[in-house]
Amino acid sequence: MPRPEPYEVNGLTGRRVLITRSADRARPLAALLSELGAEPLVLPLIDFERAGDQASLDAALDKLAAGDFDWLVISSITTVRVLMEKAAQRGMALADLVPSGTKVATIGSSSHQVLESVGLAVALAPEDVQSADGLLAVWEASRVRVFLPQADIAAASLRDGLAASGADVTSVVAYRTVDYPARAELRLTAVLPSGVGTSFTDDPATLVPEDARAALDAGTVDAVVAASPSATRRIAATLMPLGRCRLIAIGRPTAAEASRIGLTVAATAKEPTPDGIVAALESVFANEGKSS
Repeated sequence: MPRPEPYEVNGLTGRRVLITRSADRARPLAALLSELGAEPLVLPLIDFERAGDQASLDAALDKLAAGDFDWLVISSITTVRVLMEKAAQRGMALADLVPSGTKVATIGSSSHQVLESVGLAVALAPEDVQSADGLLAVWEASRVRVFLPQADIAAASLRDGLAASGADVTSVVAYRTVDYPARAELRLTAVLPSGVGTSFTDDPATLVPEDARAALDAGTVDAVVAASPSATRRIAATLMPLGRCRLIAIGRPTAAEASRIGLTVAATAKEPTPDGIVAALESVFANEGKSS
């Protein structure tokens, strides 16, 4: 895979960036990288399946629809897809499943935007630290009833932090995180509204693991973006060694997981957004230029 020319030391032009997400989820970042002259490549490493315990999820959703929760806390875009799918099974939109008296909280700008795009107003979201810790920092201690649907591998910190604040937390597994690809019969089918986060509609180039390995061995990939702690673990299991390719973490939890398993993080995005990731990439390449 030859490196595109020209190649700018202090910019993104000509840089080849591997994004470890499915093409649809990688689209906003890929669009921004393309606009800045980089070549985005996609290698899906993780996927998502419906939770094994659908009865517990359905029971919690019955309580949600009945107005038994004061807050719905959404910690990922994938959770939104699960709730959209469950609402559709009930013949309604997600916005109709959540009563007007139930407030919605989330932890990141991307999930904030997605929630509002499907008709749910976000009452609380951290601005500075967009993570579970960030939400807990702005959460007011009170005896409220909270519904927290999460991934099977979600850390307990958000649930425990909400409970410590006095909340009565109903935490349910909403989906399973699995190696890509998910089993067809269990893969989530709900599709987020088109154009969320970007006007870029074409999917970026998607690699198979063999092509990614060849590109890394040839030194033609400049950076790989770890999009989650679970993706970081898959990078360690399937893509090592990275050679001259730099690892960029989408946020602090992802960077912490990379450090825990012995991976070197070149930069961490201050915000888990396309702009934040691009800023982290630019900081790495600018520093390279100064040291050369």
